[in-house]
Amino acid sequence: MKNLGILCGLAAAMALMAGCASTGSGPGKFPELAAPSAVIITNQLDASLLQPPTAAFVLGPGDQLDLEMTGNAASRATVTVGLDGKIYYSLLPGIDVMGLTVDQARARVEAELSKYVIQSKISMSLRLVGSEYVWLVGRMSRPGIYPMPGPMTLLEALTMAGGTASALSAVNTVNLADLRHSFVMRQGRVLPVNFVSLLQEGDMSQNIYLQPNDFVFIPSSLSQEVYVLGSVVTPRTVPFSDPMTLISAIAGANGPADNAYLGHVAIVRGSLSQPQLIEVDYNAVLRGKAPNVLLEPGDIVYVPLSPYRYITDYANLIVNTFVRTWAANMGTRAVEGTTTVGVAVPVGPTGH
Repeated sequence: MKNLGILCGLAAAMALMAGCASTGSGPGKFPELAAPSAVIITNQLDASLLQPPTAAFVLGPGDQLDLEMTGNAASRATVTVGLDGKIYYSLLPGIDVMGLTVDQARARVEAELSKYVIQSKISMSLRLVGSEYVWLVGRMSRPGIYPMPGPMTLLEALTMAGGTASALSAVNTVNLADLRHSFVMRQGRVLPVNFVSLLQEGDMSQNIYLQPNDFVFIPSSLSQEVYVLGSVVTPRTVPFSDPMTLISAIAGANGPADNAYLGHVAIVRGSLSQPQLIEVDYNAVLRGKAPNVLLEPGDIVYVPLSPYRYITDYANLIVNTFVRTWAANMGTRAVEGTTTVGVAVPVGPTGH
């Protein structure tokens, strides 16, 4: 299996202050005043994400192939692509098929076989995908690590992990899942999929095509936590207690680290696809020159190492840190506690 490179620390920052004035120093810049102001960041999906991939499936370690010499049933065998990318069939030495399509692999095996036998024509089909997977974790009926034998949309993947999309929406997702914090992570970055629009409103413009090693996570709506990370002594989730303030949440992470920049502490709230970001001068709060901020369950509190000039960049940093942290934690649990689901995926004989 091509391992998913997922690792990171936790991140988050959020909170809302009713009745606060918004004063800015310019488009996209942080307000000069200490009073927090909520800014909604809207990230649009790239239209290319809605197009099926055109690249053919290529072989990798863990894939299984059925081979048979034409007219010789006794030659039938199932082989597995090894970690070195090679397969071993009949009297042949190891044949490197890493990165080849099934047709290309068949042609290479036939070429090698022709050196030893007259009848070198073979049929070859893909029996089992073991090299390309998608991670489906969280509030699903059957979470796990699933093979990707071909193009697969997000809804198709969710259906595979828990029944039909309508059943998932009616039973699991709407009632028990936190769609605001659900995400798809690809190569360490979140894709701005709006799960609320997709699963509650049927907005197919959010039904992206997945790629191998994509990480899909739907958290539970039953958890009552605030996520505190960044430059704090102990980045962690802090159990929510009503009321909870910014000061108490950071205290729950054992306070800011010595190198923390407290002028731009951030609170991120709402959907990860359209997060609300509130910047707070934490020093002013501690000195009593700015009001403390009430938090809500699911808020992400982020304490930076240095100031950030542009709110959009800052918000994306926080969201991506949050996503990578959850992916690392939940991915570890999936590997330790979930059996990989294997599906035989014949592509049909490709012999002559």
